[in-house]
Amino acid sequence: MNKKIIGIDLGTINSCVAVVENNKPVIIPSIEGERTTPSVVAFTDKGETLVGQAAKRQILANIHNTICPIKCDMGSDRVIKINNKWKSCSSTDIAAAILKKLKQDAEAYLGHTVTDAVISVPSYFTNAQRQATLDAGRIAGFDVKRMLNEATAAALTFLLDKKQEQLIMICDIGGGTFDVSIVELFNGVIEVLAISGNNRFGGDDFDECIMNYLIKDFKKINGIDLATDNIAVQRIREAAERAKIDLSSITTSFINIPYIITDETGPKHLECSLTRDKFEELTAHLIDNVCKPINQAISDSGIQKAQLSKVLLIGGTTRIPVVQEVVRKTTGTLPSRNINLDESVAAGTAIIGGVLNGDIENIILLDVTPFSLGVMVENSKFSKIVERNTTIPTKKSHLFSTVYENQTEIDITFYQGEHDNIQHNELLGKIHLDRISPAKKGIPQIEITFDIDANGVINVFAKDINSGRVGSLKAATNTSKRNGANFTYNKLKDKHNNKDTNSGFNDTSSKMEDDVVNDSEHHEKWRKKGVCGYCGGDLYKPVFKKVEKCKSCGFMYTLVT
Repeated sequence: MNKKIIGIDLGTINSCVAVVENNKPVIIPSIEGERTTPSVVAFTDKGETLVGQAAKRQILANIHNTICPIKCDMGSDRVIKINNKWKSCSSTDIAAAILKKLKQDAEAYLGHTVTDAVISVPSYFTNAQRQATLDAGRIAGFDVKRMLNEATAAALTFLLDKKQEQLIMICDIGGGTFDVSIVELFNGVIEVLAISGNNRFGGDDFDECIMNYLIKDFKKINGIDLATDNIAVQRIREAAERAKIDLSSITTSFINIPYIITDETGPKHLECSLTRDKFEELTAHLIDNVCKPINQAISDSGIQKAQLSKVLLIGGTTRIPVVQEVVRKTTGTLPSRNINLDESVAAGTAIIGGVLNGDIENIILLDVTPFSLGVMVENSKFSKIVERNTTIPTKKSHLFSTVYENQTEIDITFYQGEHDNIQHNELLGKIHLDRISPAKKGIPQIEITFDIDANGVINVFAKDINSGRVGSLKAATNTSKRNGANFTYNKLKDKHNNKDTNSGFNDTSSKMEDDVVNDSEHHEKWRKKGVCGYCGGDLYKPVFKKVEKCKSCGFMYTLVT
């Protein structure tokens, strides 16, 4: 019997686990009998750790020691204090507790120990967030075989039994993240053409609008600010979420929270009605967050809206009518929900698990990296080496040089993002190279290489071509914040010119892309035979690109016209 690899959707609000049985993904129920598990963790005064429904049920009684949501804090330096003194942990530790609970559920269902897993992450997760998720899996006792973008996982679920060529868009709006993917099914290959998104936007933002409205309205009527009472705020949050859900199917939701607070005049109750029109008015400013990633994905993919075969909605927030309408207007296509909104991501991760252990055959998946990657050059400019939506795994290199006379050392800083100025991008880390042979500016050659694996985890190498000395960095292990606010290093001075070596670095404009081959005689000979000159794999031609691509390694052959 093959060793089972389970698939996990580690969600903002709920998490889900699945496994392949008889060539089909099957959702694994929790020990409590539920198909999803609340992504909630709590610590009791007795030192117990509660996860899932058990943690969710006691939020009001133990509000200061109950943690949710945690997903958006993955990869940050947030320290969570428990009971304000006797315990502290990171977001990675909390995620690990949730994953450990899912592991126990899977083991109870399968009847044997489970060690291998595929875990989903939002497509727009940064490298620090991906590494933190990978670390959480390892802490929970998993050998994480693959991390898979959530929208890609949902596409796999939808396309599993499909044979006909299709071009689909997946809009995944969960509790705290929003992903858009455009995916092509062609000749047995599932290729992600483009992804976009917002890892700080989701259903919680809609809840927050209702909460603020209720708190403001109560203060206007009663003169009491409920925002200062943590228990009252939690009760209002729960009521706001229920009202949001109600308004997806009815036009008016009645909110009733008895004994919300007590003052010298006696107990107070929060009672009001919220119409769908009022809800849409309160959340109108959020709609632009839906439109932008969709338009960006379409633009990056190079397709026309009319070419889309289908637009799929997943994630609980896509149940909101105004969200569905905005997606329809933006894409020009009536969106479909003929896929399980809450379970499709877990099912997709299980499918990849099935592919990895041989339970499922004839599926080839080509995913992409969500951000451009590069280095800071002169005047704090950002020089891209890997463009966003590049097929992964990939390895790309670029030559740079010095900008000062006789410069002997360089601090090379790496960023991800799209802005020309590094201040608007996210810092990944730094490599220091010294003992560079003194020479005129522009003469030394420093080769920077980004090596990205199938999980989207980055390794970076900086090589002094003259000496052969190499520095390396596993960029995803860095948890620095945007603009490098929490990343400290010493700016070294050049011995000869007393210059700041962090800015003494510039592009030589001699880019070397390891995964693109144009008219090399060797590769062209094999391309004409339909064989990859790198690995010997079969080539195929995506419908919407002027390239041929290897099914095995993903390398591209540009078709010269």
